[in-house]
Amino acid sequence: MKRIHSVFMLLVAVLVACGGGGETAVSTSLSAGVSTPTAIPTPTTKPAPTPIIFSKTDEDWATVENFTYQLQRPNAQRIGKTAFDLVVVSISAAGSSPETIPALKQSEGGDKLILCYMSIGEAEDYRWYWQSEWKENPPAWLDEPNPVWAGDYKVRYWMPEWQEIIYGTPESYLDQIIALGFDGVYMDIVDGYQFYEERDGRTTAAREMADFVIAIAEYARERHPGFGIFPQNAEELGILFPDYLETVTGMGVEDLYYGYPRDHEPSPADWTAAREATLDQWIAADKLVLTIDYSAKADQIADAYQRALVRGYVPYVTDRSLGRLRVNPGFEPEKTHAEYDFSAVNE
Repeated sequence: MKRIHSVFMLLVAVLVACGGGGETAVSTSLSAGVSTPTAIPTPTTKPAPTPIIFSKTDEDWATVENFTYQLQRPNAQRIGKTAFDLVVVSISAAGSSPETIPALKQSEGGDKLILCYMSIGEAEDYRWYWQSEWKENPPAWLDEPNPVWAGDYKVRYWMPEWQEIIYGTPESYLDQIIALGFDGVYMDIVDGYQFYEERDGRTTAAREMADFVIAIAEYARERHPGFGIFPQNAEELGILFPDYLETVTGMGVEDLYYGYPRDHEPSPADWTAAREATLDQWIAADKLVLTIDYSAKADQIADAYQRALVRGYVPYVTDRSLGRLRVNPGFEPEKTHAEYDFSAVNE
């Protein structure tokens, strides 16, 4: 990806041409009745805003060879210095400026595609949409708390009231993401449908989640064709529902090789093989598959990269907290896949 910089310069020469040492004097009355010349400052111009550029075709996503994933305290300037093709960050990366994300797309380290994380299967009490009274008087769509992640709550995602929080108004989550210039959305807790299948026996849960994702995609692409749609996990939905697979741009999958059920340990071999068989169908459909494994061990990192690349996935290994911008030695984003260092696999 190549970076294009546009520089605008304004040369002001009119005052110099008119003489007077480059300044024009005006009279200002002081309290003593004496007039004194006051210099008119040289005119300046406000820098032109960075244009918001959205990806237009699937070919843009097909160029991705590496990515990074950081949700806690993402720093756009620091990320911009890296050569990652694709970046997954929380909405906080935009800060308070609508120019931050567009600038990050064409940053020092090279052009980037930027996805914004958005949980659609759980509500988070640290997001702006949360209302404090919900804990005592929960709306009908709000369900029980997540016992693992404090502050997260299961939601009845098929209910219109929750879906309106996610998209459809200027205050909605997705609408803010679009307004800030992100290239796409990375949706979490898509596998939340399994909770309602298992607890409530809700036979329509999977179809309802697929329909929710499709509705989000259609809404976003009416505004920006080519907007990226990436669910995380629940890869089986792509096999159950062909319209779902056709709609999404790709997906992210956690713990494929390392991290389930414990970080820094191999995931069960049969579990991995079953998921690979499903993900291979995504690859056959020309979808971008991102793998996220959780380990700090050099041999496991190298193994995860190697196994993912063989199958056509785009790998990344990081910390479960997603709290830092991690660049794995030997797998720096400026390297081609052929330059990756897999030597730790055999150590």
